[in-house]
Amino acid sequence: MDLSPILRQTVKTQFIFIFIEWRKLSMGLSRRKFTKEFKLAAVRRLEQGVSIGEAARALEVNPNVLHRWRREFRQGTGNAFPGNGKQRWSEGRIAELERKVGQQTLEIDFLKGCLQRIEEQRMLQALTGSPQSTARSKKK
Repeated sequence: MDLSPILRQTVKTQFIFIFIEWRKLSMGLSRRKFTKEFKLAAVRRLEQGVSIGEAARALEVNPNVLHRWRREFRQGTGNAFPGNGKQRWSEGRIAELERKVGQQTLEIDFLKGCLQRIEEQRMLQALTGSPQSTARSKKK
């Protein structure tokens, strides 16, 4: 039975799955809605003297968004940031996806190793002209 195509397909399938999960995650990040509390905490950071760039990196927000939030806060003192926001991703979901990606990385590495050993064995067989015997396939 030729295992190389099967292993290659498995590795390809795993890669596609990881890519799809990554794409879902990245697409979810592009349309975030922030809660009023999150925006107020970000503005408080800026008011305490933290630079826009540093706050943007820490909060994973575009600096222009922070400028806008600070401007809105200063203009609409008591009624800043009306509406309901939506959290980006729950920490549990992120951790779950990271574990899944890690597990799949291990599986892919294992399958690549198997494929490499099979290909090495085939090259050795091609060079010697005869299949290698193993403990199970020795003639009696």
